[in-house]
Amino acid sequence: MNAPKRVVHLTTVHHPYDPRIYHKECKSLQNAGMDVTLIAQTSEESYSKDKPIRHIPLKSFNSRIKRMTLGAWDAYKKAKFAKADVYHFHDPELLPVGWLLKNKNNVVIYDIHEDYITSILQKDYLSKPVKKLIAKIYNVMERFFIKDMELCLAEKYYKDRYPTGTCILNYPTINDTFMHIKREGPREHKLLYTGNVSHVRGAIEHARIPLLDDDIEVHFVGKCPSSLAAEMYQAAGDKKDKLFIEGIDQFIEKEVIEERYANTNWLAGIALFPPTEHYMKKELTKFFEYMNAGLPIICSNFPVWKNFIEKHHCGIAVDPYDDQAVRDAITYLKNNPEEARQMGENGRKAVMEELNWGTEEKKLINWYNELLQIDSRKLEGIDA
Repeated sequence: MNAPKRVVHLTTVHHPYDPRIYHKECKSLQNAGMDVTLIAQTSEESYSKDKPIRHIPLKSFNSRIKRMTLGAWDAYKKAKFAKADVYHFHDPELLPVGWLLKNKNNVVIYDIHEDYITSILQKDYLSKPVKKLIAKIYNVMERFFIKDMELCLAEKYYKDRYPTGTCILNYPTINDTFMHIKREGPREHKLLYTGNVSHVRGAIEHARIPLLDDDIEVHFVGKCPSSLAAEMYQAAGDKKDKLFIEGIDQFIEKEVIEERYANTNWLAGIALFPPTEHYMKKELTKFFEYMNAGLPIICSNFPVWKNFIEKHHCGIAVDPYDDQAVRDAITYLKNNPEEARQMGENGRKAVMEELNWGTEEKKLINWYNELLQIDSRKLEGIDA
């Protein structure tokens, strides 16, 4: 009997229990019979819970430069020692590592989570000339390193830049607990935001919502820098007691976020992002999570987002800078609980039937099997 194929996932940036990397890809591949190892930074949870995937911890660095150099070198050494059949890495700073790991006996996959060019161009802490220079350097570097790699794309529109890439979309795992939640009757006047909190993800726009409606609370469940939390409280003014931020300077695990979805009859999930090139083309992962939990969505009216909301009849898209439009959307859901319930059910149905990790899991496993078969044929000198 053949030994299971050895698969190593690498990240120096993401939390070791990142939903896409750990809970979706690593678990799916291990359940399919592969021997999966995750090389990632350590965390408080790494040894306190029974986690089914082998985790090799990396050294932690406070400096971004040290993480990108010394951390990447640490990842390379540990990955090389693992002698994997497939190396699957998740950060652009690991492109040189993937290039060094590639040989005729293995497969190297670059998992592209973000549109990194536009992501670089919107970094708040860099000046415009510096951002443009870094984007150009990254573009040249990426094109050099990925020549012999397979590309895994988390978003459909990444195909425009990477036409040979394979889409393994970041759809949610279906949560059976959510299937039993009946969101009926009056909803609490509480809005939910999940995931990392940042300026470009609407932190200030969301923090101002209590100023538009006196009896609305806004709850954030996700990592939020303490400096940004202070800005958000300031933006809310005398309504700052209506903001609840869970995750100041700390990562919130998937299981905790799921508990928050289930424990309150939320009015809606929110994603009132300011317009940026980086987000205007994306189908947000949080959309699928809100839908899975049976929540209607209030989001920005970017064309891609508006079309998505209208296609699935699962929420309301508004101009994030139009206070009256935001207020009207909230009021509509408050005054029409049956319509709000139906929007939530429409979203849940779409996730159950189409927009779920189960469909992507099959694609991932089939793709891996094809890559490994092709690689085996190459080793045998057979044209694949």
